Amino acid sequence: MTLPTFPRLAALLAAFLIASVHAFAADAKLPAKPNVLFIAIDDLRDWVGFLGYKQVKTPNLDRLAARGMVFAHNYCAAPVCNPSRTALMSGLRPSTTGVYNNGTDWRQVIPDVTTLPLHFRANGYYAAGAGKIYHDSYRRPSDWDDYLPAGASEADEGDTPGATKKKLKKQAEAAGSDAPNDGVGGIKFKPLNCDDKDMVDYVTVSYCLKQLAQPHDKPLFLACGIHKPHMPWDVPKKYYEMYPLEKIELPKVLENDLADVPPAGVAMAKPWGDHAAILKSGRWKDAVQGYLAAITFCDAMVGRLLDGFDKSAYRDNTIICLWSDHGWHLGEKEHWRKFALWEEATHSPFVMAVPGLTKPGSVCQRTTDYMSIYPTLCDLCGLPIPKHVQGASIRPLLENPAAPWEHPAQTTHGFQNHAVRTEQWRYIRYANGDEELYNEQTDPLEWTNLAKDEHYSSVKAELAKWMPAENKAEAGGKKGAKSDR
Repeated sequence: MTLPTFPRLAALLAAFLIASVHAFAADAKLPAKPNVLFIAIDDLRDWVGFLGYKQVKTPNLDRLAARGMVFAHNYCAAPVCNPSRTALMSGLRPSTTGVYNNGTDWRQVIPDVTTLPLHFRANGYYAAGAGKIYHDSYRRPSDWDDYLPAGASEADEGDTPGATKKKLKKQAEAAGSDAPNDGVGGIKFKPLNCDDKDMVDYVTVSYCLKQLAQPHDKPLFLACGIHKPHMPWDVPKKYYEMYPLEKIELPKVLENDLADVPPAGVAMAKPWGDHAAILKSGRWKDAVQGYLAAITFCDAMVGRLLDGFDKSAYRDNTIICLWSDHGWHLGEKEHWRKFALWEEATHSPFVMAVPGLTKPGSVCQRTTDYMSIYPTLCDLCGLPIPKHVQGASIRPLLENPAAPWEHPAQTTHGFQNHAVRTEQWRYIRYANGDEELYNEQTDPLEWTNLAKDEHYSSVKAELAKWMPAENKAEAGGKKGAKSDR
């Protein structure tokens, strides 16, 4: 018998290894009807370790990211709680429903649309949850088999009726604080003299841990809505102590950054409001400290949830989907909060860990938005995708993060105000025709607006094709956005 030469042996070995890898990939299949752990976080921007932000402490979010795929350029459908969550949970963009602000009851606008939990229930899943999944003013318990009652979970501080504010005030007073005040104007923060277990998010996670600790006769869709880092950034003092004021680094900003921003953009920024108050107070670092503390408290709650999940019977057959409803400004563009169409308000963390599909520690650089969540979870769980759903499944990217992807991210804030984000560009067009254009590869902080440069006319024209064709008037004929401040 003639032995193979070395080159031939090497080729045979390489072929064997390739075949083995392909065989492994073929065997590593998604479980039939996998469970879903659906983790929603409120107001968490891209200040997390797994997106490269060095100042924050997010060990638990980072360990979740390490076990799945991070979508490094993911964007919200709207930079406001209610429209963002309505879009994600219904599968319909704000421009289709007319739900643009927090004062619009989505349940009255799209009463018959099959929402994400309803669709899973209709296809044999047991759907349970706690905390803030829908905007808390407009919960719909009928969407779920079981949901932690609203009395046990925290609502937005600006919601009506006034009982919400009283409830939050009572909670803060019960905890107590050594702080001389509760922040700067509408930017609310202070350390609390309490333990994690005294916080509402702790109660939310505890409910979800109980669901994970018990058997279910159906596959499980479990939603955990964590409220922090939504304001007020009132969390146990130990989280503030992790961020000494003298070590706080402020966001990178450009003096007179709004000089090349058109009037519609300046009106959204409102530099005369929160930012002017922060500058006057001299407490910019204090506010950043409060936000960081609230993020790390949130991270601790995610850690509790992951610890319980890893001890449960669901560990190996469950898709984990973690998202935040939108980003947050802390002085960039002389703006605070969300309510804008720039990177800071629209960019938010998104992680998916899919057994048998995602490679641990993988990162996708394609631009995506949250309209993909509804169809993707259906795709992964073997459910039909309802015809009304407007997003595209990102399963091809979960299989290969470098796969071709022709869908830019789209964000809407109010009637006919839209942003389109590709891997290279952000194009903003306001209802009055004002425009902004930023080259994200050379100008990631969006300091130079190129919209008036004729050299980029063709770029704007191409990006404009992705603007929503349908722009429904604001539902109920309301004007202006009622914030959850």
